[in-house]
Amino acid sequence: MTVQSGISRRIGRLARRFGAGRAICVVLLALLLGVRYWDPIPVEELRMRSFDFYQVLKPREAKFRPVVIVDIDEPSLREYGQWPWPRTVVAELVDKLTDLGASAIGFDVLFAEPDRTSPANVARTFKGIDDEMRAKLISLPSNDEVLAAALRRSRVVLGQSGDGAPKAEEGAITTRGFALMGPPDVDPKQFLLQFPVLLNNIPALENAASGYGMFSFLPDRDGIVRRAPLAMIAAGQLVPSLSTELLRVALNRDSPLVRFNEGGVFSVGIPGYELPTDGNGRVWIYFGRHDKTRYISAKDILQGRGTRERFEKRLVLVGTSAIGLLDLKTTPVDGAMPGVEIHAQILESALTRNFLTNPLEATLTEMAAIFVMGVAIIAIGPTVGPLAMLIIGALGAAGMITASWLAFVQQGLLYDVTFPLISAITIYIVLVFINYFREEAGRQRVRAAFGQYLSPILVEQLAQNPEKLVLGGEDRVMTVMFSDVRGFTSISELYKDDPQGLTHLMNRLLTPLTNAIIARKGTIDKYMGDAIMAFWNAPLDDLNHEVNACDAALDMLDRLADLNREREEEAAAAGQRFIPIRIGVGLNTGRCVVGNMGSDMKFQYTVMGDSVNLASRLEGQTKSYGVQILMGSRTAETLRGSYPLIELDRVTVKGKSEPETVYTVCGRPEILSSDAFKQLEAAVGTMLQRYRAQDWDAAEKATAVLRKCDGVIDTQELADLYLERIAIFRANPPPPDWDGVFALTTK
Repeated sequence: MTVQSGISRRIGRLARRFGAGRAICVVLLALLLGVRYWDPIPVEELRMRSFDFYQVLKPREAKFRPVVIVDIDEPSLREYGQWPWPRTVVAELVDKLTDLGASAIGFDVLFAEPDRTSPANVARTFKGIDDEMRAKLISLPSNDEVLAAALRRSRVVLGQSGDGAPKAEEGAITTRGFALMGPPDVDPKQFLLQFPVLLNNIPALENAASGYGMFSFLPDRDGIVRRAPLAMIAAGQLVPSLSTELLRVALNRDSPLVRFNEGGVFSVGIPGYELPTDGNGRVWIYFGRHDKTRYISAKDILQGRGTRERFEKRLVLVGTSAIGLLDLKTTPVDGAMPGVEIHAQILESALTRNFLTNPLEATLTEMAAIFVMGVAIIAIGPTVGPLAMLIIGALGAAGMITASWLAFVQQGLLYDVTFPLISAITIYIVLVFINYFREEAGRQRVRAAFGQYLSPILVEQLAQNPEKLVLGGEDRVMTVMFSDVRGFTSISELYKDDPQGLTHLMNRLLTPLTNAIIARKGTIDKYMGDAIMAFWNAPLDDLNHEVNACDAALDMLDRLADLNREREEEAAAAGQRFIPIRIGVGLNTGRCVVGNMGSDMKFQYTVMGDSVNLASRLEGQTKSYGVQILMGSRTAETLRGSYPLIELDRVTVKGKSEPETVYTVCGRPEILSSDAFKQLEAAVGTMLQRYRAQDWDAAEKATAVLRKCDGVIDTQELADLYLERIAIFRANPPPPDWDGVFALTTK
């Protein structure tokens, strides 16, 4: 009894350490492995898309072109009429290609019916010819015989087509020249695609041809051609594809070879040029981009413009790119590729030995990847932090993707990483959610334990983020803004009998100004009556905090102008006095301390430092210079060259001994190139230069010029300010080594 109790306790401890979350994820892992083995349609299509993506990133590149496509294109159809052409024209085409040295010719078209334009058919059709002419026409060889004779003079493979949906049928098959290599007790018929009907060419042509093969393609469920059967069964016959047979004829081999085992077909081709296939005898086509240099118009060949250099010892495919003949296919790398070019790409892959393979063991490999990643996540997920788990997961995913990509690039192997990655992410998300619910249950216990001792707000903070209750801050370079309403006393007098109206007005003012700050990534620190304090680059990093703060200030002025227009219209309609609201904005950039400041009982997230005080002083001086925005030198240093800045003064503000150069911004960046701004910049520069040189007469004349430059900002108060200073310095000149710094006496 004691031994059993001990065992039970140990099992219980192990179960608690393993956890319900891990147990659920183990069951999920088993389900995901079953899904990959079952391979439902969505999983298969996702895998196909990932293979497509690889080919899009790195399509096959052919160093030479062993295949030429003779194209029955639109110009050829305009020249020789609609398809089908008279077989005499096709015979002429075959003869010319043979004379040009073509190694073998394959037709991606079907000659299923006798030529209706043969002389005998014409003789029977035409009613207006005499008996002698009719007899002569009947005695002439048919167009099909002319083409058959041309086929005998060359090495030509005719195309055939499978009709009807592929399906499995009972009964033995005819191999028709195939060599089969595999276990004697395994029937390859069960693996190959089967068509109930085989569409042949007329016997006269097939008997004269060197071979014949099927050109039928079966796209995947999404309509994309990714694989092509190299051998298939049609009407009970084991027949080669057009590309397989053309390769056999060109190389003068006896028969194509099909290799198979208990798992399916694994290669089809000509000895020495076998292509690895999937279990159904289909080759994964490694596509290159659609290339017009593969093509030459049939019209050019018939009119003698082909060159021997282009065709000698080359395989030739005759097909069509004409839209009206409906032989365009969708491939992973092109939305519309002629079917004949797909055959050409298969042949190029075989001859250059540059092909793709989805190995039979790929499924087991992918399932092993799912198992390893799933076990790793279940084992270490609950024991490490989210960042560490993210790094580990990213490294694992990168390793899988890299291995899959290298297998594709270096060996042409197709291994899917999408479903293993999705499986790993799914397991991790489930584990995270389970941990979240467990932590939430822990928070509930904290709330229950401390709810009667602490205020509800503090309890919630303690439950959610206890680390945020720690006092202290961090050192950051930040841009700080102060904004205040000018002449607020005059405005408030209008509402001395309506304090609610004043509150409503302040809300109408502060709302758009706040929105402007937040829209430019700013943080509202506090409201102080009609004033706003805000900052940038905390709590989130903002690499462009100076620019965003300046844009926010300009946006605030624009929104204030809209508000004043609305108020003016309202005042006019009500017959009331209208006083426009004006604000001053101070901006400064510098090192600050930002964080939770206050006491153990109450604190707020705020910013402190000398740079903050300077921003406040600058806002207070906007009215002295007659500008709406005043900024410190460090803010201006970042904005200079991009915004229309004007240097206004070098001062020491009240309470500080270090001088500061102050600037104003005159508007949006587009003003920078305007003539009005350039004139203002020159006028202010001249005035400051003469003022700092203590040339009071010249400085006074410069203020007169400055008054006329009010097209960008109002310069009257700025001119008055400097005239007042000049008058003071005339009476009490500064020392000879004066550096132009003026000590401000007001805040």
